[in-house]
Amino acid sequence: MQVLVGMSGGVDSSVAAAMLLEAGHDVTGATMRLWGGSSDSGCCQVSDVIDARRVCDSLGIEHLVFDMTEEFESSVIQNFADSHEQGLTPNPCVECNRHLKFRTFLDKATRLGFDGIATGHHARIKRDHTGVKLLRGVDQRKDQSYVLSVLTQEVLEKCLLPIGEITKEEVRSYAANLGLRTAAKPDSQDLCFISSLHKSESRSLFLQERIAFHSAKLIAEDTGLELGEIPAIELVTIGQRRGLSFSAGVRKYVTKIDMENKKVFVGSEEDLLVEEVELRQRTVTNENLTEGRKVQVQVSAHGRPREAFISEKGVVFTSRASRVAPGQIVSIYDEDEVLGSGIAC
Repeated sequence: MQVLVGMSGGVDSSVAAAMLLEAGHDVTGATMRLWGGSSDSGCCQVSDVIDARRVCDSLGIEHLVFDMTEEFESSVIQNFADSHEQGLTPNPCVECNRHLKFRTFLDKATRLGFDGIATGHHARIKRDHTGVKLLRGVDQRKDQSYVLSVLTQEVLEKCLLPIGEITKEEVRSYAANLGLRTAAKPDSQDLCFISSLHKSESRSLFLQERIAFHSAKLIAEDTGLELGEIPAIELVTIGQRRGLSFSAGVRKYVTKIDMENKKVFVGSEEDLLVEEVELRQRTVTNENLTEGRKVQVQVSAHGRPREAFISEKGVVFTSRASRVAPGQIVSIYDEDEVLGSGIAC
């Protein structure tokens, strides 16, 4: 099988390529150049391209570089800015996987004559008579199935995820045994297009270049009284506790964001609890999300799964749970299998 492997310049994708080569596949590495701006985090630095090329040289395989900065700007960066402008909390890494690292990458691979693609994500793929199933990775600490829960059968049918079957320690050991330069390379952290230093300030500066900020009144959820003011409602998210610029004596959290009237409501942890979450842009990974089916949902990359039932509009929790910030991805599981996902309303 001719496989095009997404090579980020990290140890996971390096080992994914090596494992496929050892399994007898005809492997080519390809690095997606996504972000053209400056940053000191993530997986889009020039040094990452160099690392990927040198790993390919070590493995004796060809290395390609795809300039996808325009696609990244339109599909990820613009969505990130637009979402904040609307008072939403986006997940750009998920959107990057949805649009670029799999869909666009697969399209390029197909045009070049490859049979399929592979990446170094910690998740598993199982094929049986029902189709292709997406499962959690063996290493639960590194599991990345959450950020892949937006993938469809069309993509998964052409995809391989070799390192999902082993632990991170085994990945590094595998790389070290082959003498790969990425064996001890630290994992990428945070968003690739925002500096890792003073993260909140960097996000503010990044967005301020793209959208206008507006001040907003802080309103008490229980009394309706005005508690103060914040300089940028576009930077606020549901569940936020810090940076609210007022002292209440007890912990207060953002419970609701009213963009139209420029108001941010704050309340207790109890005020954050809800019974259900509505979902839009639902994705079905393999099986239909039948109404009434009992599932587990996950609302962050390494969050604790919550039990729920599929409903007509989204999911209903078996017991009240913290409100999900609108714009966030809600991944739906049956034990280790990803059933699909949706974006919280």
